[in-house]
Amino acid sequence: MDLGIKGKRALVCAASKGLGLGSARALAEAGVDLVINARGGEALEAAATAIRADFDVTVQTVAADITSEAGRAAVLDVAQDVDILVNNAGGPPPGLWSDWDREDFIRALDANMLTPIALIKALVPGMMARGWGRVVNITSQSVKAPIPALGLSNSARAGLTGYVAGTSRQVAGSGVTINNLLPGIHATDRAKALDEGVAKAQGISMEEAKARRCASIPAGRYGTAQEFGAACAFLCSQHAGFIVGQNILLDGGGVNATL
Repeated sequence: MDLGIKGKRALVCAASKGLGLGSARALAEAGVDLVINARGGEALEAAATAIRADFDVTVQTVAADITSEAGRAAVLDVAQDVDILVNNAGGPPPGLWSDWDREDFIRALDANMLTPIALIKALVPGMMARGWGRVVNITSQSVKAPIPALGLSNSARAGLTGYVAGTSRQVAGSGVTINNLLPGIHATDRAKALDEGVAKAQGISMEEAKARRCASIPAGRYGTAQEFGAACAFLCSQHAGFIVGQNILLDGGGVNATL
């Protein structure tokens, strides 16, 4: 399918690996020029080099912490006029509800709620003025079904979801859509870290930890960054202009809900 976005320009955050990289590659395959960001410069440049070689698009890199004010300023200096924004940042660490204090929540909110809001506020007005834009926020299945050990993530991402619910409906008339993609477990470094935690806590092997998690997913496996990226690219396409303010699960059926 021709997504109709060849020649558009996108900012993809946390794009050196995992779901961010999967999204960046899918957009590049559709002919979108990219600004990609991550904290680690070496991995970011490697990702950019591969994307240029595979898809013959322009890729600009900004190695910076997108959750910091200085990092956002550096990214926005390069990406001010993008047509597409893919918000993404690593989730806060797991833990027990009684262990977190105010500063833990502030850090989680900064990374997973306030940073995407700041980027939306900076970039969406230009999209509205040009009459077209797409914003996709990579959040979590925990928005639909909270995960006990990820209370910091549950809280911050739910806050972003509420913001998007109202804001998306205010900008849709200008040709700009804002939607959220809610991943379940995918074969990324995050999944590996979670499996390592389970293996250590339960005294089992990594393979057994992964097998047990896979058994809890109706699809029977982890998702891939490639299929996640394809879903992201579709939401950014010309065909998705009537999808507004939605929370779309990509979890292999893991969340057991009718709605």
